[in-house]
Parts: sequence; structure tokens; C-alpha cells
Amino acid sequence: MPDLEAIRAFFNRRIAGQSIDRVDVPIPVVIRVPREEFVRLLTGDSFGEVHRYGKFLLFSLASGRVLVVNPMLTGRFAYAQPNARKFARTCLVLGLDNGQELRYADQRFMGRIYLVTPETLNQVPQFAEMGPDVLDPKLTEEVFKDRLRKHSGQIKGILVNLKFVAGIGNAYSDEILWEARIHPYRKRTQLSDEEQSALYLATRSVLEWASKVVGDLMTDNLDYQEWRDHLRVHRRGGQPCPRCGTTISEITAGQRITSFCRACQPEPSLSLPSSLTRG
Repeated sequence: MPDLEAIRAFFNRRIAGQSIDRVDVPIPVVIRVPREEFVRLLTGDSFGEVHRYGKFLLFSLASGRVLVVNPMLTGRFAYAQPNARKFARTCLVLGLDNGQELRYADQRFMGRIYLVTPETLNQVPQFAEMGPDVLDPKLTEEVFKDRLRKHSGQIKGILVNLKFVAGIGNAYSDEILWEARIHPYRKRTQLSDEEQSALYLATRSVLEWASKVVGDLMTDNLDYQEWRDHLRVHRRGGQPCPRCGTTISEITAGQRITSFCRACQPEPSLSLPSSLTRG
């Protein structure tokens, strides 16, 4: 989410009001509209404001349509002169009337691009399923806790579930849980009210902090890569915890890497049935 928030801000500073003079689709596999229709509808249209909802970027257009991009894990944007070298597997190039190009590349073709109207936005896969955006001001602590109570299972799995809230990915779920001092494999039902409050506050503070860090890196240049140098625990397995110095643990399960500090984020102690405890 912080990466997409920075990209959204970058484009809002540069493409609002720009007309699309040229539409090239060298690799159409990520475009979920027939190529000819996509090119015809976009050519001559103009960009308005760019929005973000969860992990989707929404490019509003003067026609009233919305260009929706879900870059997934491997989608990359570029904003460059036409003679600048393109990323490998560049799927879409939009030539703008200011002489620049907006490009989208996808190394593994995981992303998806849609062209819809506001009325058909919920037909975009996953869009209607999403909970509130994680940075929505209406997502108060009370609302956060209420939504949390509707989900069961391990807390990390809930954080990355778009039906809970939209926009928390694997990396930042580790950062949030570390900040809140909560073990990633704790069950939601094991969290006290105070821990749920800590989780809410950590979610806000981590994502706002990270968005500023990444945004500062993209102020003048969209030489986009997945910025991770600022993270404290994610993918830091074997390194000392920046808070207590304990070696950070790293577990891979279901193609998802989870990083955490066993000292700062202790596992819950097992409570024995009363019949097994001494009186």
C-alpha cells in the first residue's frame, strides 16, 4: 500500500489534465478488455485525479470511465521519455500530450488492467469483496475492532485478508505486528481489548510512516522498485531485532514469508483446564 500511495501521489503531480494521444498494447495478456476496444476508448481521453483503494489504482478519465490497475506482486509503472529504455515485458504504453509516456510492465503477468465506468467498478474481480481501505478516516478504532471480531484464525492471516480491510500486504503485516508486539500466529480470540487497540494504532502509525518514507523516494522520479530498506523486521531473518537485539525469526509457510521477534512478540502461554491445575 505505501508503494501504491506514493505512485498515486506521483501521478497526480504529473498526469492530471494530460490527454492520451497514443495507446500501445504490446502484450495484451494483462488487459481485461478486448485490445481494439481498449485502444479505441482510451485514445483521446484525458486523465483526471488518480485514486487508490486497497491495492488498486484508479485513474479517473474525462470521459467518466475509470482505468483500474491491480499490479499484484510484479506490476511496475514507469513515467519516461519515449526514447528511454523500457522495462522487460512492458505490457502497456500510453503516449501523453506532454511528450511523456506512462508505462506498465509485469515480469510475471500477474497484474490486471480494466476499463470500467463507476457503475461497473464492482464487477472488477475482488473489488466488491474488499473491506474499507486501511487508511480510510472512517476506519476508526471502534470500526476496526468490530470488523476484527467477525474474523477467526491467526491474526496475520486476518490482517492480509482484503475482506477485513483493504491494503495490508504480507510485508507490512509483519511490520504492524512487530510494532504492536503481537505474535503473528496468535489467534484473534486470544487478543485482549488492549492488544486490539495496540494493533489498530500500529496499523495506522506503520502505514503512515512507511507511506512518507516511500513517497519521499518518489518525489521526483518514478524509478519504481519495491522499496524495502526501511522495514524493521520483514525479510530480516537472522538479523538483530532493532528494538531488543534478539535474532529475528523467519518462517516460510504457504509461499508466505513471516518475520518476527520471539522476544518482542512472545507466543501466548497455554492455559490449562481448571481440572488439571492444583487448587
